[in-house]
Amino acid sequence: AAGSAAPRRAAAPSMVTSSPKAPGRNPSLASDAGSPVTLTRFMIEQAMLNVDQEHLQDLQSLMAAIQMACKKIAALVQKSGISNLTGLQEGGGSVNVQGEEQKKLDVISNEVLKSALKFSGKMGIVASEEEDTPVLVDEMWSGNYISVFDPLDGSSNIDAGIATGTIFGIFEDTKTCLTETWEDEITERELACMTATMQPGTGLVCSGYCMYSSSTVMVLTFGNGTHGFTLDPEIGEFIMTHPNIQIPARGKIYSFNEANEPDWDPVLKQYVQNLKTGKGTSGEKYSARYIGSMVADVHRTLLYGGVFGYPGDAKNPNGKLRLMYECAPMSFLIEQAGGIATTTTGRCMDVIPQDIHQRVPLVLGSKDDVQELLDMYEAAK
Repeated sequence: AAGSAAPRRAAAPSMVTSSPKAPGRNPSLASDAGSPVTLTRFMIEQAMLNVDQEHLQDLQSLMAAIQMACKKIAALVQKSGISNLTGLQEGGGSVNVQGEEQKKLDVISNEVLKSALKFSGKMGIVASEEEDTPVLVDEMWSGNYISVFDPLDGSSNIDAGIATGTIFGIFEDTKTCLTETWEDEITERELACMTATMQPGTGLVCSGYCMYSSSTVMVLTFGNGTHGFTLDPEIGEFIMTHPNIQIPARGKIYSFNEANEPDWDPVLKQYVQNLKTGKGTSGEKYSARYIGSMVADVHRTLLYGGVFGYPGDAKNPNGKLRLMYECAPMSFLIEQAGGIATTTTGRCMDVIPQDIHQRVPLVLGSKDDVQELLDMYEAAK
């Protein structure tokens, strides 16, 4: 379990964020000749150079578990087409709590990640997009952290070989929530305990995603910048390839599902129209890029700049993205890279969850691009 020192949490910036200052010291992010910076080495150096942040010691074990799970999922995704892992679970009819039909790999990926986190010895509660309720970890293995995750984001694209990914976030467990079983049946006390552990994104001590595409890339933050690692299949290690990612202040790409445009509010319609026609603040005409896999769309936005969003509309006033599993972890990453993540009415990281599967609107990306939209909403009041 973590020591008494409080974990480093994400500070609440103004809506216009600047490049974040690291709360702790960073080791050298450049590879020595013949000695690449692996994720394991990075975690060890972080803990050694920031001894006052005792939670970093615990996160070494957690990241080892997450690394292993992501490598396993990456291998499953790569051979899904030749291993009968494509298609719907049980041939169709298997539906998760979101009302979405589950793919075979949704179910398998969920079990892989849940099991890895359970046996890390640091996890008290595991909450998955694929589970009806959070799961309490057996007391023998229990720790004082909470994990929230989407085990296979974009799984509807898996049969077409399009990029997918795993999204995760780690909170400190402020309650003592232990159970003697690894079952869904829980007492009212345990349920109340789990409900009390739901925290806003400002409580995150770590978040990240692992993208399964032409390469397997993990991007994460511990509150001291956003860093990217690429899996080297020859040695089986994640190697630092994108140190201290800074999202451009303005990009030239917008990423929305424009099929929903008829249901958007007038401000959002005008904003996207301005981007398309070059009538926005920058005067540039933007290109449209929308993959339909949040991890892939956010990854591109993080590296190239621009704006990504799944806003609320007349059909889905709260959008379709889940606060705990998708919006908060991604918002932490974007803010640590110098961008903005908003629900269009406030900072996404500040939203206090009312339900473990709560949905919220989300727009994130380059600070100038997102701020332009927020200014339009403010002017329309």
